[in-house]
Amino acid sequence: MASDVRVGISGWTYKPWRGAFYPPGLPQNRELAYAASIFRSIEINGTFYSMQRPDSFAQWADDTPDDFVFAVKGSRYLTHMLKLREVEAPLGNFFASGVLRLGPKLGPILWQFPPSFPFDAEKLEAFFALLPRDTDEAVECGRRHDNRLKARAWLRNDRRRPIRHAMEIRHESFRDPAFIELLRKHGVALVCADTVEWPLLMDVTSDFVYVRLHGSTELYRSAYSRPALKRWAARIAAWRDGRPMTDGHFIDARPPRRRPRDVFVYFDNTDKLQAPKDALSLMRLLGQA
Repeated sequence: MASDVRVGISGWTYKPWRGAFYPPGLPQNRELAYAASIFRSIEINGTFYSMQRPDSFAQWADDTPDDFVFAVKGSRYLTHMLKLREVEAPLGNFFASGVLRLGPKLGPILWQFPPSFPFDAEKLEAFFALLPRDTDEAVECGRRHDNRLKARAWLRNDRRRPIRHAMEIRHESFRDPAFIELLRKHGVALVCADTVEWPLLMDVTSDFVYVRLHGSTELYRSAYSRPALKRWAARIAAWRDGRPMTDGHFIDARPPRRRPRDVFVYFDNTDKLQAPKDALSLMRLLGQA
């Protein structure tokens, strides 16, 4: 199967976008459908901040085209508050909350860790072992939920599909070959996160690549110049085609196995309306728009 590149945005509900990216007068409940008519993937941010309901996931699936895929942000309750301590039931809550109602539109799960979370191999090993690798395992994971769900647990699965996981780090201690080895052992993708504040690492650790472009000079705000976008387009094309990608920062000097990989790219420089413009520009450079 040929590898795929999906370029999108992080979230879609932003008041300053109304009348600018979104056409004047577009109803708020049509914003996702409009954005999904332009981009083939979008990150769901709401799942990071609070537990959602099955009906919300079903509506998001209904509002998007057949070939659309969501990336879903894992709950910050696990990563920021519990810091991976006793997460079995909270992880069950996440997967029982309706994630599986996305059906074939369920893409990678993004686990974003705070700057205060350092590399802890023991904690991560235990967490990675709990992560479901397909939708059947996600149903079983969801059965371990507790009473904190907002609605009745959604534990149905129309067919068995793989589930991918990606990890975004924000602490310098992760510049450790042992971390890369751990990700590869469990097939978890290291998020390539472009930001002025946190480590930018590009080691390939899974069968897909996950990129988040936060704004490299001003967090969440700065736009990407055409030369910068061309540089990212060249990196993405190399990952997609299975060619060596040496333009970046790597922890492990050993190159990954050469193979085409799916690439998911999300612009998170959402302030000042930069994300949609930059995503469209990158798509044009990749021949997708």
